[in-house]
Amino acid sequence: MSDHIHHHEHDHDGHTSFVTHYAMKDYAIGFVLSLILTAIPFWLVMGHVLPPETTKYVIMGFAAVQFVVQMMYFLHMNSKSEGGWNMMALILTVVLLVIVLAGSIWVMTHMNANMMPSMGGASDTTHGMHDMQ
Repeated sequence: MSDHIHHHEHDHDGHTSFVTHYAMKDYAIGFVLSLILTAIPFWLVMGHVLPPETTKYVIMGFAAVQFVVQMMYFLHMNSKSEGGWNMMALILTVVLLVIVLAGSIWVMTHMNANMMPSMGGASDTTHGMHDMQ
C-alpha cells in the first residue's frame, strides 16, 4: 500500500503541508476484502455450516476484521499519516469495537433468559409473585 502513496509539498503562506494521494488499487483491494468478509458470514448462516452458538461469534469476528479493513483501506488510517494521530484514533476505535462486541455477546447470551418468562403451566402466570390475600 505504501508503494502508491505520494507526498507532495505545498507551501501556502509559509506553511508546509503534505497531500497524500492514494491509488485506485488500494480502494479495489479494500472493496474485494470487504466483499469476501461479507460473503463468508452470509454463506455460514445460509448454509448452516456451524452451530448457531459458534456462528454468532464467527460473524462478530468477521465484522471486527471488516471494520479494521475498511478503516485502513477507505479511511487510510495507519501509523504514518497525520503524525501518528490516526493510529491513536484507530486504537480508540478498536477499544470501542471490543466494548460493543463484548456487550453484544453479553446481551445475546442473556437475552433469552432475561426477556422470556418461563412458558410453563398456569402456576407460572404470576411470574414469581406470591398470593397477596
